Amino acid sequence: MQSDKPEPSESKGAECPSSGDHEKKALSNVEAETEKPKGISAVAVLWTFGKCLGALLPVYLAGYYRVSTSLLVFGMMIYTGWKHAREAKETRLKSAIKLLDNEQEYTSTRVSKIKRDLPAWVNFPDVEKVEWLNKVLQQVWPFVGQYLEKLLVETIAPSIRASSSHLQTLSFTKVDMGDKAMKVVGIKAHTENDKGQVLLDLYISYVGNVEINVEVKRYFCKAGVKGIQLHGMMRVILEPLIGDVPIVGAVSMFFIRRPKLDINWTGLTNLLDIPGLNVMSDSMIMDAIASFLVLPNRLVVPLVPGLHVAQLRSPLPRGVVRIHLLEAQKLAAKDNYVKGVMAGLSDPYAILRVGPQTFTSKHIDNTDAPKWGEMYEVIVHEVPGQELEVEVYDKDPDKDDFLGRTKLDLGIVKKSIVWFTLKDTDSGRVHFRLEWLSLLPSTDQLEQVLKRNESITNKNADLPSSAILVIYLDKAEALPMKKGNKEPNPMVQLSVKDVTRESKTCYTTINPEFEEAFTFFIHDPRNQDIDIQVKDADRVQTLGNLTIPLSRLLSNSNLSLDQWFQLENSGSASRIYLNAILRVLWLDEERIPSDVSSSLSQQLPQQTSSHPSFATEGLLRIHLLAGQNLVPKDNLMGGMVKGKSDPYVKISIGGETFTSEVIKGNLNPTWNEMYEVILTQLPGQDLHVEVFDKDMDMKDDFMGSDVKSGRVHLILEWVPTASESDRLDQVLQFYSQQSYKNKAVPSAGLLFLFVEQADGLSKSGKDPKVGAELTLGATSRKTTVCERTTSPQWSEAFCFLVRDPREDILLVKLSHSWTLPMGSVVIPIRELLSEPQLVLDQWFHLDGASPESQILLRAELKVCQSLSILQFSFFYCLFLGFFTIVSSVTSHEDADAKKPAADLIQDEMEESPSPAITQPPHTSPDISFASEGLLRIILLEAQSLVAKDKVMGIAKGKSDPYAKISVGEFSFKSNVIKENLDPVWNEMYEVVLRPQSGQEMQVELYDKDMDKDDFLGRFKISVADIISSQYLDQWYTLNDVKSGRVRLILEWVPTVSHNNSLDQVMRLLSLQSYQNKAVPCAALLFVYVDRAHSLPFKKSGKEPKAGAELVFGNTVHKTKVCDRTRAPQWNEGFFFKVHNPKEEMLIIKLSSAWDQPMGSLVVPVRQLLSEPQLVLDQWMPLDGALPEMAGLPTDTKKAEVVPEIPKPAQVLPPHTTPSQGFAQEGLLRIHLLEAQNLVAKDNLMGGMVKGKSDPYVKINVGEVTFKSHVIKENLNPTWNEMYEVVLNGHSIQEIKFEAFDKDIDSDDFLGRFSIKLNEVIGSQYTDQWYTLKDVKSGRVHLILEWVPAVSNTARLEQVLQLQSLQTFKNKAVPAAALLFVHIDRAHSLSLKKSGKEPKAGAELVLGETAHKTKVRLFLSCCSATRCDNCFFYCYINLIMSSHFISSVTAVPLSSGWDQPMGSLVVPVKNLLAEPQLVQDQWFHLDGASPESQILLRAELKILASKMTDLIGAGTLPCAASGCGSGNGQVKLSLSYASQERKLIVIVHACRGLLSQHKDGVDSYVSLMLLPDKSKATKKKTGVKKRDLNPEFNERFEYDLSKDEIRFRRLSVSVKNNSSSFRSRDVIGQLELAEVDLVSGVTEW
Repeated sequence: MQSDKPEPSESKGAECPSSGDHEKKALSNVEAETEKPKGISAVAVLWTFGKCLGALLPVYLAGYYRVSTSLLVFGMMIYTGWKHAREAKETRLKSAIKLLDNEQEYTSTRVSKIKRDLPAWVNFPDVEKVEWLNKVLQQVWPFVGQYLEKLLVETIAPSIRASSSHLQTLSFTKVDMGDKAMKVVGIKAHTENDKGQVLLDLYISYVGNVEINVEVKRYFCKAGVKGIQLHGMMRVILEPLIGDVPIVGAVSMFFIRRPKLDINWTGLTNLLDIPGLNVMSDSMIMDAIASFLVLPNRLVVPLVPGLHVAQLRSPLPRGVVRIHLLEAQKLAAKDNYVKGVMAGLSDPYAILRVGPQTFTSKHIDNTDAPKWGEMYEVIVHEVPGQELEVEVYDKDPDKDDFLGRTKLDLGIVKKSIVWFTLKDTDSGRVHFRLEWLSLLPSTDQLEQVLKRNESITNKNADLPSSAILVIYLDKAEALPMKKGNKEPNPMVQLSVKDVTRESKTCYTTINPEFEEAFTFFIHDPRNQDIDIQVKDADRVQTLGNLTIPLSRLLSNSNLSLDQWFQLENSGSASRIYLNAILRVLWLDEERIPSDVSSSLSQQLPQQTSSHPSFATEGLLRIHLLAGQNLVPKDNLMGGMVKGKSDPYVKISIGGETFTSEVIKGNLNPTWNEMYEVILTQLPGQDLHVEVFDKDMDMKDDFMGSDVKSGRVHLILEWVPTASESDRLDQVLQFYSQQSYKNKAVPSAGLLFLFVEQADGLSKSGKDPKVGAELTLGATSRKTTVCERTTSPQWSEAFCFLVRDPREDILLVKLSHSWTLPMGSVVIPIRELLSEPQLVLDQWFHLDGASPESQILLRAELKVCQSLSILQFSFFYCLFLGFFTIVSSVTSHEDADAKKPAADLIQDEMEESPSPAITQPPHTSPDISFASEGLLRIILLEAQSLVAKDKVMGIAKGKSDPYAKISVGEFSFKSNVIKENLDPVWNEMYEVVLRPQSGQEMQVELYDKDMDKDDFLGRFKISVADIISSQYLDQWYTLNDVKSGRVRLILEWVPTVSHNNSLDQVMRLLSLQSYQNKAVPCAALLFVYVDRAHSLPFKKSGKEPKAGAELVFGNTVHKTKVCDRTRAPQWNEGFFFKVHNPKEEMLIIKLSSAWDQPMGSLVVPVRQLLSEPQLVLDQWMPLDGALPEMAGLPTDTKKAEVVPEIPKPAQVLPPHTTPSQGFAQEGLLRIHLLEAQNLVAKDNLMGGMVKGKSDPYVKINVGEVTFKSHVIKENLNPTWNEMYEVVLNGHSIQEIKFEAFDKDIDSDDFLGRFSIKLNEVIGSQYTDQWYTLKDVKSGRVHLILEWVPAVSNTARLEQVLQLQSLQTFKNKAVPAAALLFVHIDRAHSLSLKKSGKEPKAGAELVLGETAHKTKVRLFLSCCSATRCDNCFFYCYINLIMSSHFISSVTAVPLSSGWDQPMGSLVVPVKNLLAEPQLVQDQWFHLDGASPESQILLRAELKILASKMTDLIGAGTLPCAASGCGSGNGQVKLSLSYASQERKLIVIVHACRGLLSQHKDGVDSYVSLMLLPDKSKATKKKTGVKKRDLNPEFNERFEYDLSKDEIRFRRLSVSVKNNSSSFRSRDVIGQLELAEVDLVSGVTEW
């Protein structure tokens, strides 16, 4: 059960004992002894009375005999001084005696505390010191501070202001990260995990002089942070590993355990007085900050695009650990009775923690051996690292007493029933059963798991779980608005049975993005549901709900649902995106059937059969202390002056050699180094010690052989071992007090390992060749590799030095020939401490292998008895440079197995059939044909270029850089960036290359000058490197200059012979834009022109000199000109860049010597898309030539016989065949309303006085650009302009908005922002403010509407009503429908006047909009008999005009746009009577022959605008009756008196006028008839003083004829009579153009 009780305070005190605690304890014992009650004695009373009488007697006598008072005072002073000195002496003696008694305890306590304060690399041998990383962090720390400052000011501050109305004035006034960088005191790399990731543990220590100041102006509050301390272990995971730069896909960072965080707040009490924060405290703030950094929270930084970041941020757990808290024994007694006279027991309970998960057991009254029998389940996110922490307390009414604690790393839990001894207490141990539950992605074992769970008993009434459910809550869209049409603050409640989780709150949005993961334990997934409630932040208003039965997940193969879900009781478009994953919990050990386990127990040995000499080795410890009186070997001044020596020592024993440090210039060196070697107790082994002098040359001087003096001080210690751990703590404590210069740590024990055999190993095909690798810390050993078998036998023994048995872990890995992993076993050495004789001898199941795989080994730990050994210290005289000590030790050799490696690679070659020589049906290009690829170069930017321009010949200016890029014969030149040392180009170039050795790309930078350009640097890149890496995005340093670097994206794009990914490539390329207007090509077209035959003779009768010209867009290639022949052969290949394969076409023209045409050929590229391998290889007839003439272009190698070209039959299709995407577009309507708080860019009086701005807005949607009107001198402009653009609903692009200040020279930038089109499409209708970026202030009010098109006329009247109700300042009229026209073909067109066939093209006209087909003069001729072979398509999207019913589409046809060939008129209103509003048929052409007709499809789709729903509600934005400039409304009546021929205008009143002063305005209404601006047409009402809602009720008449009214417009202006030169006089104005004056109108 979850604990809601605060943790007892004793845990901190128990966890961190100090020397002060021991002193207080000793002092309390002394006081207890001194305060024992004593009995009353009569003698004592009399003695006290006598002392008082003796003290008063001298005073009496002095007075009686009239002795001087000064004499008495002098005597008292002597007595007082003597007594004070005596008491001080007694105190010093007592302190010395007490210190002597507690010296051992005091020393050990201080050393242990010092050791805890040392960095991790000192305590743990596998943690490395990384000083180089700290130097890097110190160097980059200022830039980290700049990033954090930008993050706080631009991202965090706006989110805080949006979270609460009380914090809308919050701002960061100062952000200074200080000069003290974060330090990494140690780093540990885990190598036993998944090969697809790198796992690091960073021990972080940060003590920073940070200064961050925050101000809330609304409450006049200032607070801040002045100093932060953070200490902890951060895990860094580098995954996934990829085979491309930067190798690592993403970096994940988190703290496994809560770090130590201390923040020095300034002004915190003032900050907490703010409403909304007054419920918080200092500790709650630090808890919230620290919890944000701890698992399961992760910080994920993606390094490459396209990653599933959500999966990295919230991965599936590694597993689940089921903890059975069984019982405890021998707990300390904490309860006392009768004021401590009677000793009682305890009321124990346990607190279990795994990361943020906490559980508290029930308390058992009055016992020291409680039996809980409770079960808990915890989720494990990271192993190794996450620990199970258990603390036991005694339940008391006031403060609970601490009974002990223990820890366990969950990475080594498989299935174990173990006792754990409690630490930080005198006695006690806890009994657990721990089960590791793996996650299965299938339901095969679900029934078995449910049956097994029924048999599990548990006293805390929590049923065991059969599965876990992980829900990743991504985002929601189009949530309904709150009451009052306000945007909600949505949050989500997810419930499974009785467990409810809540997401974070997203403020003021209907499209929230949560990106959070939640985990639930599931008892029975067959009958449980997921209940999802989307609510407002007040938890009262429900925005939608959803229920998902878990049975839906069970029916899926991978037990997951990753999709959008429609919300119930919500908006029609409201939906939520979830990824729900279910995993069955399975106990790995129970997968072994009982019959198999019984047979194993009968056939396999239960224990190892090690040799009697196993584990008989001991430890020799060599302590090299110092040397004395060594011989000087270094000479100075050619030997005239004797120098000293640089001595070092070599020690050899048992096959191992140790070399000491070199002590420079010293004949009495001090080394203080320690070495350890494991040896058997056999005679005949020698210890060799040699001393050398380190020299500069190759040979060191030998300091022996007739030396006059010299000796070495050694401590040699033979360390016996024992199979008991009673003195382990003493050994570790003793070793913690020792330090050596070579950083050696004395071993606390020896681990002996005997690997006997393995069984049941998995195989794929052949049996494996198995070897075992044993790793303990930095030491690794390998067994021999057995012959192929699934049950290898080694019977090999190994020995390891153990530094700390409580922390070290043994890892045993099995693999096939050291390459293919086959399983592993992790054995913490601390498990041996609780075993009898410190021995584990059993079968171990292998992790990462089949359930039957296991290994039999014996692990025996022997503790070094360092406190009972004898230490011998010797001084030995050097003789011949070395000496020999005969001891009972021998050498020991290890045999290493060699790694077999034999890999065979076979290449298969295919031979293509050779083409026929005569009458070839296909071409025979060279083998290198079509082997080219595309090199795409994107020139992004440069930095730190050299300044070459000088100002007035003295000061350094800047440069005008441009780049030259050369690749082989190709050369490109970028644009010139004026006066910039950090230019940004963003230009793209493409080169088609055939890979060859030695190719290089050269980039040169120059400074553009009037005379000669200055050199700015160059560099070269090998093309082979680009091809091998496929994609490079990096900086390149410029050579031959002082500074500068260039950023390039280099991509080698291989080509494939299929069009599966063509749409994806086209969509990707459409999203890219470059400054040099380059368009990336989507394909390469390779053309091989082989030969032609039967060409016509020239007019002179001679044979032609034939040449072929190939035209593809703007690219033209020519073949060679052959000698005179009618059957020329060229055998030439060409390539073209294809940008749109569906629209472009290849044209081949044949001519004689380039002057006399001989025929042509048109090949649409889309025709190749339907061919196998995208290849056309055949004879093709030439247009405009004799029927038997043919040419042969190709790009293939395959053979197929084509005997002749068949004539097409004259069969006309009845309908068009448009593509699948035809008529799928919709309309994007952009309504630009207004802006607020724009930046003032205009300055007056030379910049001394701030002016305003003249703002306008640019809107870019793909290739379409709109520009608003300029509003003069206004920082809060109102535009009220509308724009429309037709787009594909599946397009992935952005709507970009930029605001500028109109100036005479260069317009000033006022901000920008962008909106994704798919978000507008998803929400259908958006009305909100958007904040301008890259400027200090400003926001823009927009209405964005995605209007889908429908094929019915149900809402046509409402759509047309929109046009009359809405007015816009840019005179835009909303479109009512879209007309889609697909032109297929024409038939039986007339011949030209010259008798030749025409070159036909079609022009389509609707209102003022005209489109032409893309097939123009280049289209092959269409004759009356062969027109069915001519296909040309045109997709036209026409926006309808306001007079929809009267619109007409005209389609004139012409030859070369100069000779008309017929026309067609299609009234759009005819489509309204057609089914689905479609006409698809042949139409006869007017003005042509009776047989001439054209096949086209005209499809009308009505725009189903959401604004039609707002008409009835009266909330239509910018209605003609209610929308003007936003400055108020005026009520008018207009009518026309036909008999009197007068226009009558009645001005009734105004309301909601915009006031510039607090007292109101003096308003009047001015009327003017346009375009005549004479005084006769100008009229005005009376002035109403200080009234924002004035009533006029005045009538005005104009003499106008009925015909004249159609050409006049009435301008109505409401003006301020009290305006000055500083304020404008016009409050607002409008123009009335089309009004029904016959019946009259009265409207606001």
